[in-house]
This record gives sequence, C-alpha cells and structure tokens, in this order.
Amino acid sequence: MADTPETLTLTLDGGDVTIKLRPDLAPKHVERIVELANDGFYDGVVFHRVIPGFMAQGGDPTGTGMSGSDKPNLKAEFSAEPHVRGVCSMARTNQPDTANSQFFIVFDDARFLDKQYTVWGEVTNGMELIDALPKGEPPRAPGKIVKARAA
Repeated sequence: MADTPETLTLTLDGGDVTIKLRPDLAPKHVERIVELANDGFYDGVVFHRVIPGFMAQGGDPTGTGMSGSDKPNLKAEFSAEPHVRGVCSMARTNQPDTANSQFFIVFDDARFLDKQYTVWGEVTNGMELIDALPKGEPPRAPGKIVKARAA
C-alpha cells in the first residue's frame, strides 16, 4: 500500500489531533480507518466512552457503542506493539475478528491489552485534546469529532 496516507487528523472542538498511521502493524485496519475518515463517516461522531486513566472510545455513528459502519468486520491484526499513552487501537466485541469502525485512544499504560487488540496508530500531536474530552460511559455532553481526514 505505497499510497497509504501517513496521518489521520481528527478535528475536535478545541483543535486538531494528529495520528501517525501504522500500516506496518495493521494494513487492513489502517485502510478501513482511512476509507471511513475520507468518506466523512467519522464527522460528527462522539466519543461515547471516556474512562479517566484508561482510554477514550469513539467511532460508533449511533453514539451508543453498539454499532459500526455497514462494512464487514475485519480479521484481527494483533501485534506486540504496546498499548501506552497515545496509542490508537480498534475496539471489538469479545470475539477477535469483530473490529469495524470503533476505536480507542489510550490515556495511560494499558499493557494488559497487548496482543489482544489491533493497534493502528499513535497520537503525535494534540493528545491534550484527548485528555480534555468529557468523561463518562457515556459522557453527559460527549466530545465529538468535527471532521476526520487522512493525508
């Protein structure tokens, strides 16, 4: 995938979050994230689950955590890449091959997730905006992605 974009930009109310894409770890998941972002799928989608000290999860167009895109689920692309602050990984059910459009960004060390969730990127700029997202499951007034684009 020589033409794979290098970054994903999530525009939040407070500014931009830049995510370095990792097709070397998860080519199919990066391809899906890029496709959904550039189709406008993530525009207006909220972070429906934000747990202090753990992670912020979004990517469900219904905002409930129970849905995804109309595309088929992806086969797991697990790696040994550590789940540490700023890492972006795919959410899934308790079945490994169920990642679709939901993802999460880790606030702190969450190494217990290693080799069980697909890492597809890492925040390189704007992590303070992720830190500032309203907390809750779901938050009373959730933060949202104004726009998501890969470049």
